[in-house]
Amino acid sequence: MSINKIYLEKFIKSTERAAIGAFPFIGKGDKTAADQGSVDMMRKELNSIEMFGEVVIGEGEMDEAPMLYIGEKVGKKAGQHLDIALDPLEGTNFVAKNLPNAFSMIAVCEKGNILSAPDTYMEKIAVGQSVPKNLLDLDFSVEKNIKLLAEAKKKDINQITACVLKRSRHDKIIESLEKLHVKIKYISDGDVSGAISVADPKTGIDIYLGIGGGPEGVLAAAALSCMGGQIQTRLVLDNEQKQRAQKIGIKDFKKKYYIEDMIKGDVMFCASAITNGDIVDGVKDLGNKYQVSTFALHKELKIFKKVKNFHLKK
Repeated sequence: MSINKIYLEKFIKSTERAAIGAFPFIGKGDKTAADQGSVDMMRKELNSIEMFGEVVIGEGEMDEAPMLYIGEKVGKKAGQHLDIALDPLEGTNFVAKNLPNAFSMIAVCEKGNILSAPDTYMEKIAVGQSVPKNLLDLDFSVEKNIKLLAEAKKKDINQITACVLKRSRHDKIIESLEKLHVKIKYISDGDVSGAISVADPKTGIDIYLGIGGGPEGVLAAAALSCMGGQIQTRLVLDNEQKQRAQKIGIKDFKKKYYIEDMIKGDVMFCASAITNGDIVDGVKDLGNKYQVSTFALHKELKIFKKVKNFHLKK
């Protein structure tokens, strides 16, 4: 089965309303208020959709998040049974500081087809469409992965561009990339948009690598599943996190996850920009209405589009 095509416009509206919810807080230094604004709007929109929806990746456990928590039921209890992974505001700091690439995101699959990733760190390596499947591996050195990638893309190593989250935990990766004279695009947040940038030729990014959030890894896998990209991941767990992971059915803590392990079957993915992004433009206030731009994907129907919609102020 596939997800009914009527849902795509509804999910686009849910991320666009969430983007509008965060918009008043751009540059205000209050990332908590921005996140709440987007959560409130997304939840309201999701509950207006005729579906049996369940949040499998959300704002946290029920005791951590008042709304859009893991396990929360959304929708009108009619229509298809759907599992939802969401991040109403990816890049809270970007909104607080008025920096690019803050997005509202959602990924949707049929029931049981999204990995319930714990809210822990995750190793990731992602590449685009033009690379042989499973060529790169988390267990290879940075040097080996870059050399294999350069050979596959018929580029000199110094023509490769890597996207890396700017964190001290990535110092060794960065040191290896610099020794190879690889170009590096640093991001300070926005783990999902960083990972999916490898599948958009306009970004010029060849590889994304490093350690980021587990839920964000699954959201990236959903987008890359539609775009033909690849991602390999592995959870990074301490002892307490291993206990939590076991409770949601994860037994092999060293398992490497590919797209098909995290996302199965048909997928819809929507990302609406709050601040201007590499993929689409941010929210624009046009006086009596907002203009919102969204990157929308539907795997089954091979839909890959960028849309602009207008929302009247209420």
